[in-house]
Amino acid sequence: MAQKKLIRFAEITTFKNVLQYPEGTAGKWHEYFNNSNPIIVELACGKGEYSIGLGQQYPDKNFIGVDVKGNRIWVGAKKALEKSMEHVAFLRSQIGMINAYFSLGEVEEIWLPFPDPQLRISKTKNRLTHPIFLRKYKQILRPGGYIHLKTDSPVLYTFTKLVIESYGLTLHEDSNDVKKELSDNKALQIRTHYESLDIANSNRVHYLKFSIIDDLDTSKDDWLLEQVKLIEKKTTDEQTDYETN
Repeated sequence: MAQKKLIRFAEITTFKNVLQYPEGTAGKWHEYFNNSNPIIVELACGKGEYSIGLGQQYPDKNFIGVDVKGNRIWVGAKKALEKSMEHVAFLRSQIGMINAYFSLGEVEEIWLPFPDPQLRISKTKNRLTHPIFLRKYKQILRPGGYIHLKTDSPVLYTFTKLVIESYGLTLHEDSNDVKKELSDNKALQIRTHYESLDIANSNRVHYLKFSIIDDLDTSKDDWLLEQVKLIEKKTTDEQTDYETN
């Protein structure tokens, strides 16, 4: 396995559709794609299933999958090359650095399909819908640009709804069960590797589509953490009581 990763790491350095920790990309993505089409970003893209899937559905838009794992990016990047999808690219870097690679308002939409829910309360600030990350997204999104969250984690789903309500974000769509409620939405039928694993063992996929209009009040962040502690501890205690009885 280690040898396989080394081979992939070496290969992606030759892939024209992979940029690794690049400099000077902010404001230059339309030049990179050689068109003026909207730019859609998939964060924590893993193997790039969504960048590829959306790219197939929307050839008139540009897609950029972002992840720090070069071994995973290799999978999506190779597929895009094999399919001659010149409107799909991959950026290797930490998501916390995302606003260094895009200029103000350069991104049309952001997709978060099955990100790590970071279930431990001590890891709350690592959740990709935490205000710490949302403030970065706001910088690169066009005014009113959409953020899409697709997850099988009820914890991340509930947490994100709390953030949307508490910070005055605009909620456009909310589905507790994509299969039952949004089966006609083709974009939501794209399946990622992690979706197929059903790690949450919920047999249900949640979806939120929202946008950020105003700045997120930093003074609320400590309050948010306290709410998370109360809500998620209560949920854990109730689950424990249910299993015990």
